[in-house]
This record gives sequence, structure tokens and C-alpha cells, in this order.
Amino acid sequence: MSDSGVCEIKAEYILPDQERQIILECVSEKDKTKLQNEDEKSEEQPAKRQKLSKSEKKKLKGQNKSRGPTFVRNKEVELCNCYSDIAVDEEAPKCERKNCQFLHSVEEYLKVKLDDIASTCYNFETTGRCIRGLTCRFGSVHISSDGKNVVDNEKVELHKEKGLKTKNQLSYDLQISLRKRQYNFDLSEALIRNNDKRRAEKSGNPKAEPKKTSGSVTDEDVVKILSREKKKIDWTDKLVLSPLTTVGNLPFRRICKEYGADVTCGEMAMCTSLLQGAPQEWALVKRHHTEDIFGVQLCGNNPYVLTKCCQLLEKECEIDFVDLNLGCPIELVYREGGGCGLVRRQNVLECCVRSMSDALTIPLTVKNRTGVYSNESIAHLLAPKFRDWGATLMTIHGRSREQRYTRSADWSYIREVAKAAAPMPVLGNGDILTYDDYKKARETAPELTGVMIGRGALIKPWIFREIKEQKLIDVSSRERFDLIQKYVNYGLEHWGSDNKGVENTRRFLLEWLSFLYRYVPVGLLERPPQKINDRPPYYRGRDDLETLMASPSAGDWIKLSEMFLGKVPENFVFLPKHKANSYK
Repeated sequence: MSDSGVCEIKAEYILPDQERQIILECVSEKDKTKLQNEDEKSEEQPAKRQKLSKSEKKKLKGQNKSRGPTFVRNKEVELCNCYSDIAVDEEAPKCERKNCQFLHSVEEYLKVKLDDIASTCYNFETTGRCIRGLTCRFGSVHISSDGKNVVDNEKVELHKEKGLKTKNQLSYDLQISLRKRQYNFDLSEALIRNNDKRRAEKSGNPKAEPKKTSGSVTDEDVVKILSREKKKIDWTDKLVLSPLTTVGNLPFRRICKEYGADVTCGEMAMCTSLLQGAPQEWALVKRHHTEDIFGVQLCGNNPYVLTKCCQLLEKECEIDFVDLNLGCPIELVYREGGGCGLVRRQNVLECCVRSMSDALTIPLTVKNRTGVYSNESIAHLLAPKFRDWGATLMTIHGRSREQRYTRSADWSYIREVAKAAAPMPVLGNGDILTYDDYKKARETAPELTGVMIGRGALIKPWIFREIKEQKLIDVSSRERFDLIQKYVNYGLEHWGSDNKGVENTRRFLLEWLSFLYRYVPVGLLERPPQKINDRPPYYRGRDDLETLMASPSAGDWIKLSEMFLGKVPENFVFLPKHKANSYK
């Protein structure tokens, strides 16, 4: 059974049965059955759930794996990048790529280019030059009559002087070095050998000592590395934004920073993809200049890839800490021995933590759940080991892998973990949606150093402001509409304002809206505050926009996106990645 209950709405806002039926008719058949089942709060419901087979129960958890691409780029009607950003006083270069499938005629492209979405371009207004040029879907303000890209040189210079740029970009030389396996990882290999040797001596089995490999790093070098002073972060009373896969992207983190988040962390990055120089994975470690304390979360299944990533990121990127993911419940990751799967292999886990800590001069943190199984909590046993192995902070999510999000977080157990980890600082994580939740969590576990917030920030990013101001904030539909506009602007700046960038922004906006719709305005609640797992009945808002924003239908989320990003392409389909946006 779920710990979710009914969120009580004032009677004047609850929809009558006939209007609820209209909402259900707007939802797909698959989602309709789900919503109808969730809406039943009778005594028969537990019996219905018990009839589900194991495979059916499993399908309700985790991710929607049947999702297809939301946008497919048609290269035949897209302009080649060589011709998109040509300033008024510049000559067009020649495309040197063999068999380039994109258009190479500006005149032909302008004939087939889609209509502009709006008459103002956020990127041009803020930086003075929109690098998407002719392909910008907001480009009428900066495209000349002869197809050149207009540049505001004063704004460009001012932007450069302020140093307002995204950090941790993957350079071409670094990418080639990684792909050709020419990057020097002698340091990481030496540290892993040193920890393997120490483990072998500790076990009293000299035959277990690993075979030495050639390298330029000597034992003396390793001793010097281990004696380096670590940089420190004061975690006391910090509000930390959880590393959120897919939805914790750079534009969303910017929103949270503006609302008062003290520490941000990038989305979970897979070590093997980082070491292969995959651009899509390196995009996860990008950092906005407003993120003053920023970390990267790594996921891997062995010390070699994890330690190499630590060495690589500290040298090539500007980051303040590295977080080791020990809580990812995704089946594919778990089966490969990463995330929660690494907790089950404690000899490997020890080598991972020790080697990562040795490779870094910045703090190494770990984030894990109570354990793999709901009846076998082991985090309190691991906490002192993490401290001794070299971790400087631990975050504990108060659920097991098996529970996913189907139970309330166990803050009593979180306190037990904090006691076991002392004097290492510990952050608690789970079910914080309001200041009351935060206050209760800190009172339940006073030994905690601070808290980490995940889903609560997705549902209401202003939670950080609520906690700091110690009050509930009733955010109107107009304010939330403006917040979505700000997210869209940040998305167009980050992913680009051409067709591809617009659809990327739309995709990630829809992922966020699949959580944001769950916010129930304070003024509509019979007994505030809202609880994170409580599902409200169908209700109407105080205006039409608020009603639209409360819709559980993906079709209505798409309508919202079209207000900012224009009509969706033909055959556009959206299915949220995370099933955690549901109340089960």
C-alpha cells in the first residue's frame, strides 16, 4: 500500500462529476484507467491491488521505457551550421564536411523555414548575438533582409566583460584525446593499485596483490598525492538541490538558485560515457556562473572508471565536489552493478570510495538509500565505513531501492544514520515539500547537518524561499506562468533557439510540467500545507490558467508548452520519463 492520502480541497473548487468526466475524456485510455483507479479511495481498492501480478506491479515503478523520440530532425530542410551564423560584415565560408546532408543555400532555406514563434529573441537581447543566426525561431529581430545575422557589438562586449558564460564545456581536443584513449590516467591507475595492495595486506593474503602495470607515477608520487590538503565546504544548514536525472538540468538549477538553493548538483552522469567523450553526457556537467557551490554526481560499477572520472573532472572542469551515486534504483544500472548495485559489493565499494577520495583535492560525497530491500536497512552500517574510507559527507534518502517512492521517507532511520556517521556531516532527503516538512525533519533528526530536496523542488521550486522565510507562499497561476517563461528563456539559451533547441526545450519543459502540475495553491487547500504524496480530487482553479496548470493530462501540458514554443511538430508524442510524478 502507498502512504499517499487525499489532499483536501475547499468545497467550492471541487469539480462536479460531469466535469471530471470531461477531464478523463481528454486523457489517453492508458492514463485514464490509471487516474480512475487512483481516484477510488474505497475499501475495495486494497483488494484490487493485491490481485496484481508481480510483473504488473513492477510496471508501475521506475521509468516509462516505451517512450519514443519527441522530435526527429529533418536534415534536408535544415540549414548547414556553416551558413547559419554569418554577421553582416562577414563572408560565407565553404562547408568542408563530406556528404553533408544539410542545405547549403540561404535562399532555399528561407523559403522552407518555419514561421517565427515570437518577435523577440531572448539570446539576442541578453548577449547581443544569437549564435543560431538564420535558424533561430525568434530571429526576425536579428536577421537582415539579405539573410545575415545582425550583431549588437556593445552587448557582446558587455557580456564578455561580465564573464557570463556556461562553464565545463567539452573541448574538441579533449574529446579527441578521450576517444582515442590518449588521455593520461597513470595517476588513477596508481591509486587503485595502491588501494588494492592495502586491501590485500589487510586480508592477510599476499597472493591477492594485483599485478603491477607500467606507468609514470611512482610510489613516492602516490605518497605525495595522499598527503594533499583537501578543500572544504561548510555544509551546515545548507539547502541542497538533489541531482535529478533528466529534470535537474542547468535551466532548472538556475531557477532553484534564484529561489534560494545553496548547493546544486548536476544530473547523474555515467562514467563510461564521460570517458568516451560523449557530448550528451558531458552536457550534464555544465555549470552556470550563478551556481556558486556546484557538484557532479557520478555513477559507475568499478573503481577504474570512477577514479579516472574524478581525475578527469577535477583537472578539466570547475567543480566543488564529486558525489558518488549509490542510490539509483533503475534496473539497468542496478543489474550492471552501479547505483544501488554497488552497495551489495562492499569490497569493490571500498576500493571505489578510497581511490576516488585519493584522486580528489575537492570533497567526495556519497548518496545512498536505506538499502536494497525494505526489510534490510544497511545504511547505518555503511555510514562509518564511508567516513573511514575518505568520504566527507553522506546523503541518506529515507527509502530502500525496493520501495522506490511507494512509502514515506523514514526520518527516524535517517537520524540513526546521522548518529552512526558522526562526526562526518549527513544530509537527509525525502518528502520535503513545505517549511513544515523541513521543520519536522530537523526536529526528528537534529543530528543532521542539512537537507537535500528533490521532488519537492520539482513540484514547487520556491520551496527554498519558503524554508528560508519560514512561511507558506501562495503562488498564483500568473506567477507560475512567468516562471515557466523564465525556464523557457533559460532553455533556449542553453539548448539553442533553432528547431532542435526549441524541441529540446519543449521536451525538458514537459518533463518538468509532469511534476509541476502537482502543486495545489495554498488558497485552495482546506487544511494547508500540502503533503507530497497526497493526491487532490479533480478541482478547478481560481482562474482558467490555474485550472489548466492543475491538469494531469499530457495533452494539456503540451498546450502550455505551445504558449511559449509554438505548435508542436506533426506526430508529436510525449510520455514522461519518470513514473515518480504519479502519486503511487
